[in-house]
Amino acid sequence: MTTPTVLFLCTHNAGRSQLGAALLEHIAGDRYAATSAGVAPADAVNPAIAATVAELGLDIAHRVPRKVTAEIVDSADVVVAMKPGLIIPGTPRRLIEWSFPDPAAWDVESVRPLREAVAAAIANEFDD
Repeated sequence: MTTPTVLFLCTHNAGRSQLGAALLEHIAGDRYAATSAGVAPADAVNPAIAATVAELGLDIAHRVPRKVTAEIVDSADVVVAMKPGLIIPGTPRRLIEWSFPDPAAWDVESVRPLREAVAAAIANEFDD
């Protein structure tokens, strides 16, 4: 049996989508292959996102944001849009759309509630 691939998408692939992929790795282990992309990738992962994930023992600071393509979408078993209304190329087999409020500021303290909200959504959807 192959491991299902879950693709997390957001605008810049620097915040929410990187967070989602890292948290799925943390919560579900090897039951899913987690990946991420963005419609307009940034140059680097948001430092506050990387820091809040590091608090869980995961290092994502080295990951490089990448642009979503139809091929990436078509190869995923599940696509999780971390913001509603994203223009998604390709044809997702299964599409989930989540919406999370922006943090008050993009610092570690303000990002922790976002991390917890995304972790709860992942546990609800993917933790069998």
